[in-house]
Amino acid sequence: MQKLTFEEKIYTYHIDFVGHVNNINYITWMENGRVKLFEAAGISLSDLLDKENTLPIITETHIHYKRALYLSNRVFIESWVSQLNNASAILQFRFYNEKGELCSTGHQKGSFINSSTMRLTRINDKLRSCFEKFLNEE
Repeated sequence: MQKLTFEEKIYTYHIDFVGHVNNINYITWMENGRVKLFEAAGISLSDLLDKENTLPIITETHIHYKRALYLSNRVFIESWVSQLNNASAILQFRFYNEKGELCSTGHQKGSFINSSTMRLTRINDKLRSCFEKFLNEE
Protein backbone atom coordinates (compact mmCIF):
# COMPACT_ATOMS: atom_id res chain seq x y z
CA MET A 1 0.00 0.00 0.00
CA GLN A 2 1.00 3.64 -0.18
CA LYS A 3 2.62 6.06 2.26
CA LEU A 4 1.91 9.75 2.56
CA THR A 5 4.99 11.93 2.12
CA PHE A 6 5.19 15.68 2.64
CA GLU A 7 7.65 18.43 3.55
CA GLU A 8 7.50 20.81 6.50
CA LYS A 9 9.50 24.03 6.76
CA ILE A 10 11.78 24.72 9.68
CA TYR A 11 11.42 28.27 11.00
CA THR A 12 13.44 30.17 13.60
CA TYR A 13 10.72 29.65 16.20
CA HIS A 14 11.16 25.86 15.89
CA ILE A 15 14.71 26.12 17.24
CA ASP A 16 15.40 25.68 20.96
CA PHE A 17 18.22 27.11 23.07
CA VAL A 18 20.51 24.21 22.11
CA GLY A 19 20.25 25.24 18.43
CA HIS A 20 18.23 22.37 16.98
CA VAL A 21 14.53 21.76 16.35
CA ASN A 22 12.66 21.54 19.65
CA ASN A 23 10.98 18.18 20.30
CA ILE A 24 7.46 19.66 20.53
CA ASN A 25 7.62 20.42 16.82
CA TYR A 26 7.72 16.73 15.98
CA ILE A 27 4.33 16.32 17.66
CA THR A 28 3.00 19.25 15.64
CA TRP A 29 4.34 17.68 12.45
CA MET A 30 2.71 14.37 13.43
CA GLU A 31 -0.60 16.19 13.87
CA ASN A 32 -0.17 17.80 10.45
CA GLY A 33 0.62 14.39 9.00
CA ARG A 34 -2.41 12.83 10.64
CA VAL A 35 -4.71 15.47 9.16
CA LYS A 36 -3.03 15.15 5.73
CA LEU A 37 -3.38 11.36 5.90
CA PHE A 38 -7.09 11.65 6.72
CA GLU A 39 -7.54 14.02 3.75
CA ALA A 40 -5.54 11.79 1.38
CA ALA A 41 -7.61 8.78 2.50
CA GLY A 42 -10.81 10.68 1.67
CA ILE A 43 -11.90 11.23 5.26
CA SER A 44 -13.41 14.61 6.06
CA LEU A 45 -12.96 15.41 9.75
CA SER A 46 -15.96 17.75 9.72
CA ASP A 47 -18.16 15.09 8.06
CA LEU A 48 -16.89 12.54 10.56
CA LEU A 49 -18.20 14.73 13.37
CA ASP A 50 -21.33 16.12 11.69
CA LYS A 51 -22.57 12.98 9.95
CA GLU A 52 -21.23 10.16 12.11
CA ASN A 53 -20.89 11.75 15.57
CA THR A 54 -17.33 10.44 15.64
CA LEU A 55 -14.13 12.13 16.77
CA PRO A 56 -10.53 10.90 16.42
CA ILE A 57 -8.38 11.18 19.54
CA ILE A 58 -4.72 10.45 20.23
CA THR A 59 -4.03 8.08 23.13
CA GLU A 60 -0.26 7.56 22.76
CA THR A 61 2.68 9.34 21.14
CA HIS A 62 6.21 7.92 20.91
CA ILE A 63 9.20 9.56 19.25
CA HIS A 64 12.73 8.21 18.89
CA TYR A 65 15.33 10.86 18.04
CA LYS A 66 18.31 9.68 15.99
CA ARG A 67 19.76 12.85 14.46
CA ALA A 68 19.04 16.52 15.15
CA LEU A 69 17.36 18.82 12.66
CA TYR A 70 18.55 22.44 12.38
CA LEU A 71 17.31 25.69 10.89
CA SER A 72 19.36 25.06 7.73
CA ASN A 73 17.68 21.68 7.15
CA ARG A 74 14.57 20.70 5.25
CA VAL A 75 12.40 18.01 6.81
CA PHE A 76 10.59 15.35 4.81
CA ILE A 77 8.00 13.21 6.55
CA GLU A 78 6.52 9.81 5.72
CA SER A 79 3.28 8.70 7.34
CA TRP A 80 1.21 5.53 7.10
CA VAL A 81 -1.09 3.24 9.06
CA SER A 82 0.81 0.28 10.51
CA GLN A 83 -2.03 -1.30 12.47
CA LEU A 84 -5.79 -1.11 12.11
CA ASN A 85 -7.80 -2.55 14.99
CA ASN A 86 -11.52 -2.56 15.78
CA ALA A 87 -11.54 0.81 17.56
CA SER A 88 -7.99 2.13 17.12
CA ALA A 89 -5.18 2.58 14.64
CA ILE A 90 -1.45 3.17 14.83
CA LEU A 91 0.11 5.78 12.56
CA GLN A 92 3.84 5.61 11.87
CA PHE A 93 6.10 8.54 11.04
CA ARG A 94 9.63 8.91 9.72
CA PHE A 95 11.44 12.25 9.57
CA TYR A 96 14.30 12.75 7.08
CA ASN A 97 16.58 15.67 6.35
CA GLU A 98 17.34 16.95 2.85
CA LYS A 99 20.20 14.42 2.52
CA GLY A 100 17.73 11.57 3.04
CA GLU A 101 19.17 10.77 6.47
CA LEU A 102 16.69 9.35 8.96
CA CYS A 103 16.47 11.87 11.82
CA SER A 104 13.66 10.40 13.90
CA THR A 105 10.85 7.89 13.95
CA GLY A 106 7.59 7.93 15.80
CA HIS A 107 4.12 6.56 16.10
CA GLN A 108 0.79 7.60 17.48
CA LYS A 109 -2.05 5.42 18.60
CA GLY A 110 -5.43 6.90 17.91
CA SER A 111 -8.94 5.84 18.73
CA PHE A 112 -12.40 7.05 17.80
CA ILE A 113 -15.03 8.23 20.22
CA ASN A 114 -18.72 8.94 19.87
CA SER A 115 -19.09 12.72 20.26
CA SER A 116 -22.36 12.37 22.17
CA THR A 117 -21.32 9.74 24.71
CA MET A 118 -17.53 10.40 24.66
CA ARG A 119 -17.03 6.63 24.65
CA LEU A 120 -14.93 4.53 22.31
CA THR A 121 -16.61 3.53 19.08
CA ARG A 122 -15.65 0.93 16.49
CA ILE A 123 -14.11 1.88 13.17
CA ASN A 124 -16.91 1.40 10.67
CA ASP A 125 -16.46 -0.27 7.27
CA LYS A 126 -16.32 3.05 5.42
CA LEU A 127 -13.48 4.37 7.61
CA ARG A 128 -11.67 1.05 7.51
CA SER A 129 -11.77 1.06 3.72
CA CYS A 130 -10.31 4.58 3.62
CA PHE A 131 -7.50 3.74 6.05
CA GLU A 132 -6.62 0.51 4.23
CA LYS A 133 -5.22 2.62 1.36
CA PHE A 134 -2.36 3.57 3.70
CA LEU A 135 -2.03 0.30 5.63
CA ASN A 136 1.57 -0.96 5.64
CA GLU A 137 2.31 -3.51 8.32
CA GLU A 138 6.08 -3.24 8.23
